Amino acid sequence: MKIFFSAGEASGDVHGASLAREIKKISPSTELLGFGGNLMAEAGVKLVRNYKDYNVMGVVEVLKNLRKIFQLLDDLTEIIRAEKPDLLVLIDYPDFNWRLARRVKKFGIKILSYIPPSAWAWRKGRAKTCAAIADVFIAIFPFELPVYEAAGAKIYFLGNPLVDTVKPSMSKAEARRFFGVNESEQVILLMPGSRRQEIKLLLPPMLETVKLLPNKRFFLPVADGISNLIDVKGLNIELVKSARRYDLMQIADAAIATSGTVVLEAALLNLPCVVLYKMNSLNFFIGKLLVDIKFFSLPNILADEKILPELLQDNVTPQKISSEVVKILDSRAEIIGKLQSACAKLGESGAAARVAKKILETAGDKF
Repeated sequence: MKIFFSAGEASGDVHGASLAREIKKISPSTELLGFGGNLMAEAGVKLVRNYKDYNVMGVVEVLKNLRKIFQLLDDLTEIIRAEKPDLLVLIDYPDFNWRLARRVKKFGIKILSYIPPSAWAWRKGRAKTCAAIADVFIAIFPFELPVYEAAGAKIYFLGNPLVDTVKPSMSKAEARRFFGVNESEQVILLMPGSRRQEIKLLLPPMLETVKLLPNKRFFLPVADGISNLIDVKGLNIELVKSARRYDLMQIADAAIATSGTVVLEAALLNLPCVVLYKMNSLNFFIGKLLVDIKFFSLPNILADEKILPELLQDNVTPQKISSEVVKILDSRAEIIGKLQSACAKLGESGAAARVAKKILETAGDKF
């Protein structure tokens, strides 16, 4: 049995490594190879190319490296043709992976898409396009299924990997001692995101909000790559390494966060957030025309209910943010109860093992 993975970025490397470890537990003789990163290599995947050699961000950088990226596409196509794996597993990274899938389809190789292109909120037509290419789809959110099922896809929801990975490294008591937080203090986290544009647009109103909420402890988890974008001089904000964010989340009372996965991570740790999002005016105008959703934060989408306050565009002001923080602090227990019900829809722990079994089943392994 031979399985080829294609994961072109850091998050895909994490998912690929988890799946590889579980596949090896179930079927040790299965040969794993592919396009990924060091984590996948450590988990037993023989890398034919490392994504770090091709990882570029920004329109200008992508344009400069187009020849290199298309050469990678040619190389992987030829390697897959020669290796004849029983299954190609696409892990997210849609712009590249579906170009690869179209080519590989011609070889008669089965294709499985893990974390398929988002089609539930906009560009629903691509579900039909993808359904014509891949044999099996595995989604990480239950609300992704209907649009793919309507397109004729064989799609499964087997749980969300965050249920297993969002775990603090300390107990609450240890975390309080580590961060020097007393139980009587109210802790607020600021989580402006990791992209430069997000930080540029959303960190300033977050910092102004701090001035409106006296007698609170503020922490801001910071990744190494963006520390130079953060300036909190003169403000009552403590910077900590983002690797400690789960430990902080479990002892925090509320958070102010940019919409994204971090809001769902917080929900899994019973931390309510004021959820913010902002983009340039043109993108917002286009988005309003294309996107059809009631909510933009993942816990609210899961619950199909406005559990967390959402502030978008011109509503992202220090006054409105601080007001919503106060409301969260006043009704925290009720909000946490609803977050727990929403997160229950993500499934039980062990998603990677269930996905690994489906991968082997699709590849034809009877294990």
